[in-house]
Amino acid sequence: MRTNRKRTAVLGAAATAALALALTACGGDGSGTKAAGPADNSASAEATVAAKDTAGDAAQDQGSTAGDGAKSGGGSTDAVTSSTGKSKGGATRTSAAAGDTSDSYAYKHPCKNSDLSVRVYAREGSATQHVIEVNNTGKNSCGLSYYPRVSLGAANASDHSGDIIPLVPGGLGGAPAYPVKPKTAAIAVVDLNPGGGNGVTWVDELNVLADGDHMANAEQLNFPLGPDVKVGTPKLGLYERTVADAVASMKQANTKP
Repeated sequence: MRTNRKRTAVLGAAATAALALALTACGGDGSGTKAAGPADNSASAEATVAAKDTAGDAAQDQGSTAGDGAKSGGGSTDAVTSSTGKSKGGATRTSAAAGDTSDSYAYKHPCKNSDLSVRVYAREGSATQHVIEVNNTGKNSCGLSYYPRVSLGAANASDHSGDIIPLVPGGLGGAPAYPVKPKTAAIAVVDLNPGGGNGVTWVDELNVLADGDHMANAEQLNFPLGPDVKVGTPKLGLYERTVADAVASMKQANTKP
């Protein structure tokens, strides 16, 4: 009899446990709503990996879309990333870096004072001639007037209306400007006293405006000539590529500018 009682107790306990489990699956309170239990570890890990994969795919798709937009012109494809002139796409921008060196470009684009370097020095082998050298330091060709605007005067004068203006060659015509390519020079020669006779001695400064047709007076440069300079009927030639050609042009000067 004791054995039967134990078996009955065990069966009763098992039935009670099964009933409790059934009630828990149904919400425990009979409402029919499934209660949230602790998440299974393996299921949680799989969900996390799936979420990461989805986010990664979305980011990759977004980057691909942005890249495609830049290639098609929707974005800025000309952004320079280094001094070598390469764009983000890896293409070399040679045209922008090299500039335009054509004469046709120079005819339409007067030289800027900021892109020029001017030197004045005595011509070797002559006591009265000076070389005016205008260098184009920019990346594009540019145009100058046929000759520089030159005047000779006293550095300490308060009024320069009496400065001496050299003669220039007459009968000019042709191209709209003198073209100067990058890293090259336009050269003009002025002879302060072509006849070699007695001249005025109060002149001690040579004033140069590289382009008298387009530049402002404030951009004029002043170069000291030193003592004992004699100036008498000076002559100025056109811009040329060499000193020899500039001297030949200067000798043709016969007209007041």
